[in-house]
Amino acid sequence: MYDVVTFGSATRDILVKPKTAVARDGFCLPVGAKVEIDNLVLSSGGGGTNTAATFAKQGFFTAFCGMVGDDLAGAAIIEELKKLGVGAGMVKKNANKATNHSIVLAPEGIDRTILVWRGASDFLQKKDIPWQAIKESRWFYLAPFAKTLSNMTGTLINFAHKNKIKIAMNPGYDQLSFPEKKIAGMLKKVDVLIINREEAGKLTGINHQNEEDIFRKLDEMAGGIVIMTKGKEGAVASDGQYLYRAPILEKKVVDRTGAGDSFGSGFVAGLIHEKGNIEKALQLAVANSAFCLSKSGAKEGLLIKGQKYARVKIGRQQCQGTKYCKIK
Repeated sequence: MYDVVTFGSATRDILVKPKTAVARDGFCLPVGAKVEIDNLVLSSGGGGTNTAATFAKQGFFTAFCGMVGDDLAGAAIIEELKKLGVGAGMVKKNANKATNHSIVLAPEGIDRTILVWRGASDFLQKKDIPWQAIKESRWFYLAPFAKTLSNMTGTLINFAHKNKIKIAMNPGYDQLSFPEKKIAGMLKKVDVLIINREEAGKLTGINHQNEEDIFRKLDEMAGGIVIMTKGKEGAVASDGQYLYRAPILEKKVVDRTGAGDSFGSGFVAGLIHEKGNIEKALQLAVANSAFCLSKSGAKEGLLIKGQKYARVKIGRQQCQGTKYCKIK
């Protein structure tokens, strides 16, 4: 029986830090020139493997179910998962599609830009999933699904719901673009929904600046806990009775790759460890994300079970019907 099975993309990440870059709505590089780089880091990425790494480091019996290409990059991802203690027996190799790749351009002092090539991960199908092997899992974590993989969302949620497996979901753009009736039916079966504020605006049709209106709508739509991340402004979680506001944990940021994955998986790991305590789960989520960002790559800085970290102050705000009261 697995504690957590994660689903989503598996990528080969190439982190590049160019020496010469000019900030201008991102950054510019000279055309036709050779640009030297300060650093080059090769690692695995993708929401499915990033979240699996958190759960494994937190001591859970974890597996990743996904697809890579039958190539060197796919083999490297599988090998890294094994070293992390993540079960890789459910990783399928696609002989016709290459492994996903991301090139992360991250000049010093300038926010990153990611070049994404989508490959094998998006082609996982129902026949590729060992349903009997995952039937007694405790949790499914659905990282963002793109393209054709998004069609698997309902199948996985319905299977989990039928077999009393708890579901955490961090939907991607394609999933948020489902018809309202379709996604509403899915969200009622989800135990933890994790989205950023732009995604919350898309899902609800409400400007993300109208936070209280967004949470009124999200509480109506979702069947469980809802978390909205806000970048440098922290995150807000709701269980339908209280809003919990968590600031970020201040640490030097080296690489923002994996920020959302480390937060979402950190929250679910904390929720399991702390038997449903949202405030303590937020503490682990905030710290796991901060430590992740303090290292290059999406997995290097993730917290290990028992590792010490500073706590942030969590604000709690009571919900009374459709009116949100002041923070206690």
